[in-house]
Amino acid sequence: MKTIHQLATLAALLAASAATWAAPAGLAVRVAPATPVLKGDVDVDVTVSVTNTTREALRVLRWELPSASHDNAVFSVKRDGVPVAYTGKMVKRGTPSTDDYVLIQAGETLDVRVELSSAYDLSRSGTYTVEFISAGARDGAATLQSEPAYLWLDSRTALATLTRSPAQAAAAGQRATPIFTGCTASRVNDLNTATANALAYSNAALAYQAGARSATQRFTRWFGPGTRASWGTIRSNFTKIAAAFDTQTIEYDCSTCPAGPNASAYAYVFPSQPYKIYLCNAFWAAPALGTDSKAGTLVHEMSHFTVVAGTNDFAYGQSACTNLAINNPANAIRNADSHEYFAENTPALP
Repeated sequence: MKTIHQLATLAALLAASAATWAAPAGLAVRVAPATPVLKGDVDVDVTVSVTNTTREALRVLRWELPSASHDNAVFSVKRDGVPVAYTGKMVKRGTPSTDDYVLIQAGETLDVRVELSSAYDLSRSGTYTVEFISAGARDGAATLQSEPAYLWLDSRTALATLTRSPAQAAAAGQRATPIFTGCTASRVNDLNTATANALAYSNAALAYQAGARSATQRFTRWFGPGTRASWGTIRSNFTKIAAAFDTQTIEYDCSTCPAGPNASAYAYVFPSQPYKIYLCNAFWAAPALGTDSKAGTLVHEMSHFTVVAGTNDFAYGQSACTNLAINNPANAIRNADSHEYFAENTPALP
């Protein structure tokens, strides 16, 4: 039962959540819960409103805007001040095309209803804050961010996680035998080669860290100032990435992306569902090795799994990742493309 103090606090938070955050690009973003107080294991819906406050039309990347489907972690959700896990898709994007932009007319508002509980762990009771924070801009577009909206969830049922980590699997002596869904013989061959190359990339990254200092050109290019802590984090991440490629049964799904909104992407995963990787059209056109390669894409996707490195998509592409390392190294060491480019090391850096 909520106390009078809890109800008063919630009322104040709900009043504050009506505020709107105006992004530097002239877009104002607001998150509003469908129902601020919910009881039981019911869906949790919010409406995200994006308003063009300028006098001219604005072109915005589709994945920088709210969507009814979850393609990346564009919400920051916290329970009692602690971030909750994102369990939806994590999509590796390619260079945007004309079709990847949405035109928002002057004064126009886009309203999108989003069901959060299908992609965020809302399984426990508590006070939740929800912010929309777009990420993954490749072209330097301003990040869209709302002020927090507040929810009280009561009588929720906590979920248990039974997945074994790569380290646990390695201790059990498991060996990787990929599973292929909807893949032609030639694609199976490509994936077997890419898996071997991804393991080689991961092991090479570990060997590099074993023989170098933290503040190397290669490390600072992708992860920012080389500190003992950040060096250790990346080494730990690649240890788990390599172990996953070496010990886990990876499932590759070639059947999902030929149609649908992610057709032009490289690949995507659900972080809480290891070790299944969905391959999309850009993956098949990518080179075997080198920048944005097949092998590098698999490193990127493997890093997303919660039991591996739990990375996010804060930036896509070498230019954006270089800027991320300079401006926000804390996010760079949690960024999937940064791990990929560190592993690919093209052009080569000492």
